[in-house]
Amino acid sequence: MSDEKMRRKNFETRAIHLGHVPEDGTRSVTPGIYPSSTYRVEYPGDESGYVYSRWSNPTRKALEDALASLENGTRAMAFSSGLAAINAVFGMLRPGDHVVTLTDLYGGTRRQFEKHLRNFEIDFTYVDGRDPSDFEKAITDKTRLFWLETPTNPLMNLIDIEAVTAIGKTHDILTAVDNTFATPYIQKPLDLGADIAHHSASKYLGGHCDLIAGVLVVKDEELAEKLYFQQYAVGAQLNPFEAWLMLRGIKTLHVRMERHSVNSMKIVEYLESEPMVDKIYYPGQDGKPIPNKMTMPGGMVSFTIKDADFERVKKFAMSTSVFVLAESLGGVESLINHPASMTHASIPKEVREQYGVTDNLIRLSVGIEHIDDLLIDLREAFAAVKK
Repeated sequence: MSDEKMRRKNFETRAIHLGHVPEDGTRSVTPGIYPSSTYRVEYPGDESGYVYSRWSNPTRKALEDALASLENGTRAMAFSSGLAAINAVFGMLRPGDHVVTLTDLYGGTRRQFEKHLRNFEIDFTYVDGRDPSDFEKAITDKTRLFWLETPTNPLMNLIDIEAVTAIGKTHDILTAVDNTFATPYIQKPLDLGADIAHHSASKYLGGHCDLIAGVLVVKDEELAEKLYFQQYAVGAQLNPFEAWLMLRGIKTLHVRMERHSVNSMKIVEYLESEPMVDKIYYPGQDGKPIPNKMTMPGGMVSFTIKDADFERVKKFAMSTSVFVLAESLGGVESLINHPASMTHASIPKEVREQYGVTDNLIRLSVGIEHIDDLLIDLREAFAAVKK
């Protein structure tokens, strides 16, 4: 079946069958890995095919074509990390440009904004963002970009992508959406009007905690060329082996996201009955998922432990056996994280506490293990803290 015909198939079918490298005569069912750094050309200046892997590589291109299809975009670029992909977006800006973004962001994103990009005179305004008018009120004559996460990390706030992008288009402002938590199976920012969809692909797209990667997907060809130039000029490409790993990972993305979501909903049901839990943060309101153009809630849950100081929270995080205490998220394995001392430790305490990232906050990346084992694990951790 031709790639063009395959791209008209449903998401689940495309995730499995797209992503093959050019036919090499082997008739292999799985794509090959092309570790070549350079390629033979027919004459000096020949750019008719692959020339140098910083420009393009067969394995990486197979992945990029598959990701563009899954996000309903036209071009995708695979980067060496999610932060490298973010840096490419901001490489299009100029000194003095202004960006409106969210108070609740992944700590590494905010670190890049505050400790790297401000050195290049990029200005930032942070807003809550759950009311789209927050973005419009923050616009200046130098605003060039809206940067969103939805759901946000770690408080799981939902941002109205359609409303924010409509504001951006009215003022000729680009909108980029970090779609890491939702994935293209649950939410498609480009279909909702966003100009750029971003992923830390180390998470759900890879799905097995065995690669570091980032992705940008766009529909507009002119924008794609600008982003590709940033990637090519800086040299932040994904290597062929990790591209192959992600091609393997996205084949099961749909079944994993469904299991992540089912497990997370059951975890939330349990947390709502646990006396030691103060507040639950989940894609929705009061712990209940709401659509907001998402087809399911995904696998991320955060909560605060009632009247707990850092030592009690630390003990809780260290008392699980199925949930692994670790950075990152989105793998088949369940992970537990203490944002204040881990993923968001680079944000000053007084800043993060203003918007809810307190010392008693726990973030769970709910995996695809048996739900009974996950619930027992959490019950035993709470019991250990009660002693």
